[in-house]
This record gives sequence, C-alpha cells and structure tokens, in this order.
Amino acid sequence: MSPLKTVPLLCLGLLATTGSAAATAADVAAISRPPAATPLVAHLYTADPAAHVFEGKLYLYPSHDIDAGITDRTDGNHYAMRDYHVFSMDDVGGPVTDHGVALELAAVPWASRQLWAPDAAYANGIYHLFFPARDRDGLFRIGVATSRSPSGPFRARPEPIAGTYSIDPAVYEDDDGAFYLYFGGIQGGQLSQWPGNCHDSTASPPLADAPATAPRVARLRADLLELAEPAREILILDEAGVPLRAGDQARRFFEGCWVHKYRGTYYLTYSTGGTHLLCYATGSSPYGPFTYRGMLLKPVLGWTTHGSIVNHKGRWYLFYHDTRLSGRNNLRNVMVAELQYEADGSIRTVEPPGIDASPAATGPQPHQ
Repeated sequence: MSPLKTVPLLCLGLLATTGSAAATAADVAAISRPPAATPLVAHLYTADPAAHVFEGKLYLYPSHDIDAGITDRTDGNHYAMRDYHVFSMDDVGGPVTDHGVALELAAVPWASRQLWAPDAAYANGIYHLFFPARDRDGLFRIGVATSRSPSGPFRARPEPIAGTYSIDPAVYEDDDGAFYLYFGGIQGGQLSQWPGNCHDSTASPPLADAPATAPRVARLRADLLELAEPAREILILDEAGVPLRAGDQARRFFEGCWVHKYRGTYYLTYSTGGTHLLCYATGSSPYGPFTYRGMLLKPVLGWTTHGSIVNHKGRWYLFYHDTRLSGRNNLRNVMVAELQYEADGSIRTVEPPGIDASPAATGPQPHQ
C-alpha cells in the first residue's frame, strides 16, 4: 500500500492528476471558488463515491479513473479502472487523506477488467469492499474483499458472490442489523441480460411502453460474504402506483442506486443515464416498492452521474462526481453538497456549481 497522502481541501485547485507538470490557469482559479465548487480529491481522478462513517470518520470508496488510452467506447471500455483508493476526512471541508491503493485488479482471481463503482460495509469486526468487475467471460459480477481496517488493504474472495451480476453494488444496513445488497445497471451494465436471475445474452431491453428494467436487491448473509436469498427486482412506481416505463428516461432507473433511511422512510436514489439526473423514490421497506418523488441532482459537468448519501455529525451530505478538472467523461472528480429535507420528507434539488449549458458539457457520450 502506498504511503498516506493528506491534502488540504482549499489547496486542491492547485493539484492536477499525478504526473502533471504544472497547474493550469483553470486550476488556480478553482481556489477562489466556493467550497461546493472545489473537488474533494484532485491529485488523481475519482468517481462514484460511496460515503460511510466508520470509527467516527467519513470514508469515501470511489472508483479510480485512469487514462488507459482506450478510444473504443463500446460498453464503456474507456472506463478501464484497475484499482481502488480509499479516502477519509474528519469533517466535510477539512483535509482529505488518501490511504493509497486498497485493492488492485491483479489481486482479484476471477476478474479480467474494469473495477467499476464499489461500496463498503462493516460487520463482525470486518470491513467489506463490494465491487463489480468483468469475469473471464466478459460478464459483470459482484465481488467482495475484506480487511480489518476501513482503509484496507482488502483481500478479494476467490470467486464472485453467487447469484450476483451486473454493476454498481450498494449495501444498506437496516435498524435491525440486516444488510441488503442493491445492484444493477442497464445497457453496458448488462442488467437486461438477467431475466429471472438467469443469464440470457439474447435478451432484449424492454420497449418504451413496457415497465423499465429495475435494480435488484437481496438480503446478505450475516457474514456479508454471500446472499441469504435470491435477488429480486425492485418496483419503482409513479404517483399513480404504476411501474415507471422504459421510455420515461427522466425518471426510470439506469444505474448507481443507493439506499438510506430518513425519519423511518427508505430512500432509493439512482442515476437516469442519458438524461443526466440523480432521482429519488421512497418506500416503507428495503425491498420496495418505491414511489418516485423527484429530482435529487441536476445534470453535472460530464455525462455520468452517480452519488451516495450519508449523515455525519447531524448533517446530511450528497457525494457525487463531475468532470471539472479534465473535461473528459472518463476522468472525473468527487464533489460534495449538503442536503436539505423538507417537512414532507422531500429533498431539495441540488444544483451543481459551474454548469456550462453547451452540448459539450453533458454529452451525448454514453457511459455504458
């Protein structure tokens, strides 16, 4: 594992990616921006941040973007991540510590490429890192690695978790101590190829007027190493109680789900993909159904959007990513915004800073 690296938040505008010779004018200008416009990490590119409070600190488990020189964008091949770093901070706005490489692709026996968005959980004295990767046959699976420390290093299990597939694992611990694994992403995330938990490479995505493909959920075993039950599809409903349709691209699920609870209500948040939104839905069970409630985050700089929500010291935060440092969709940086809940449980929509409304700012360059 590489040595710890701590960088003050307000200095991050001066830092480019590893290997950059000097700060650009845009980097220097970033110092004078409000804190919400300043990336949390800028000495390397990170995305898809999963935020948790462990041992009194905020820990971030993002993917690690690299420039692998890949121009083929079929199925997101230019998102060629090869390892994970773990970051921590005592407070939002304070120094961020890079704990170095926590897990490398080469150390995952079953994986061939693409370590995409991870998540983490703690149980029984062990920290668990859940991650997607393509297996030797090119299928995305969900793996798990373990450590005695929240910062790793993590040791991967020899096989992926049986019964899992697709991408973007997210783990939620309920009040009774049960853990639930959420996962899935359509198109390049291969979710449509798994009807009834069985792989079918010929399966077609639903037509526009059919119910949209939805994420999966399953309760984890007490040791968090395997599923305790078969995965089931989550219902995401409109205000009339009807499942969202595949053609409803401003509201239907695309990837990147996350679950948290606020005042007894479960909140499912997710990305809509090509419409570049984070949305949220609410329900009374970790299994759903969830009813669509609104837009959580407006489009960010860059094509992809992916976030997590955490409470730290009595305040709620949304961690997400954009491309303000690189201007390239596969080289992203982690951002944070404080959330505000209304009396009826709705969440005020977050407007990310520094948005350029030109087509180059938001796409169309598909993640998957």
